[in-house]
Amino acid sequence: MAWFKKEKDIEPRKVKVPEGLWVKCNSCKEIIYRKEVDRNLKICPKCNYHFRISARERISLLEDSGTFVEVGGELESSDPLNFRDQTTYKERLRDSEKKSNSKEAATAGRALIGNYPVMLIVLDFSFMGGSMGSVVGEKFVIAAEKAAEDRVPLISVASSGGARMHEGIVALMQMAKTSALVARFKQTGLPYISILADPTFGGVSASFAMLGDIIIAEPKSLIGFAGPRVIEQTIKQQLPEDFQTAEFLLKHGMIDMIVSRKDLKQTVVKLLSLTAGNTES
Repeated sequence: MAWFKKEKDIEPRKVKVPEGLWVKCNSCKEIIYRKEVDRNLKICPKCNYHFRISARERISLLEDSGTFVEVGGELESSDPLNFRDQTTYKERLRDSEKKSNSKEAATAGRALIGNYPVMLIVLDFSFMGGSMGSVVGEKFVIAAEKAAEDRVPLISVASSGGARMHEGIVALMQMAKTSALVARFKQTGLPYISILADPTFGGVSASFAMLGDIIIAEPKSLIGFAGPRVIEQTIKQQLPEDFQTAEFLLKHGMIDMIVSRKDLKQTVVKLLSLTAGNTES
């Protein structure tokens, strides 16, 4: 009879899991449901690690809804060295533009934050690691000059691997250029607030990112100049486990405060209420 016959092994049905449904935390290494992370402003619900976000997401987080007006959006990088490694610099720029949906690693513009007019410049790590080339430097200059002209505070948000090697000395000169503009802007007596996100390194940390009147960092952000391996090889000493974290820098007086992404806008509004009225030169 049929029920005594040995049936063929039934292969288990393969269930297709949609790509990108889960995300691994860079800090605690937990696997987390992506929608849960997105609902939490891209903060790990397990360990409070702040995932990287795009420049547009950052602007939306800070601005009063619909008040951001971009400046310098038409600027695009050239290729002064005709640089090529595994691919050409021009191809890398095109790929980064598609990936980040932006023409450059920096986005600058006017906005209201808590009804306070400000000039914002935000770096996007998804565009060539947020690296600073000639256009990023120029956008910072535009933001600083317009902030001084309009008599409004300047706010920068850094997330960068440093200067863009593809532009050589042109990129390195942006360190001096942006630092000079910070010094000029400070003569107005207006506040310059620098926000550091994960990671902030190289020529960006060595220039405008660490020159703010008030320096804020997100929790567990990595901030420094050279990488820890290079430093250990140079000084021949083992570094502390938390070296180059926001918490380490706060403990040693290099930054002023660590603020969760959830509280960032509220904190900036409070700082603006205390400092934005200082316009004496």
